[in-house]
Amino acid sequence: QAQVVESGGDLVQAGGSLRLSCAAYGSIFSINAMSWYRQAPGKQRELVAVITSGGMTKYSDLVKGRFTISIDNDKKLAYLQMSSLRPEDTGTYYCVANLDTVVASTKDYWGKGTLVTVSS
Repeated sequence: QAQVVESGGDLVQAGGSLRLSCAAYGSIFSINAMSWYRQAPGKQRELVAVITSGGMTKYSDLVKGRFTISIDNDKKLAYLQMSSLRPEDTGTYYCVANLDTVVASTKDYWGKGTLVTVSS
């Protein structure tokens, strides 16, 4: 089994920066990819960024050029560096780890989320 835990959410002013962290725990064979999703109040959850264990990345057009996703495979950590934050970036940010574990084949593991609030 595995668990995913996010941290780093906070209240920040528009134009500011924030770094979110995601840690994967458990009997993990390998990390295939890690992703960040977000959900704003009253809206559907949306994909923000994805990174493979090999370092390939993909971003939502809404954050491209402002957010950077990175991964540390050895430490089983992923980060989301957010800059030039806007009020519309407000929401709960979720980390998803696509893992191979001792007891299960490839599976997505979701964290419980961390809240980012951007004030205008």
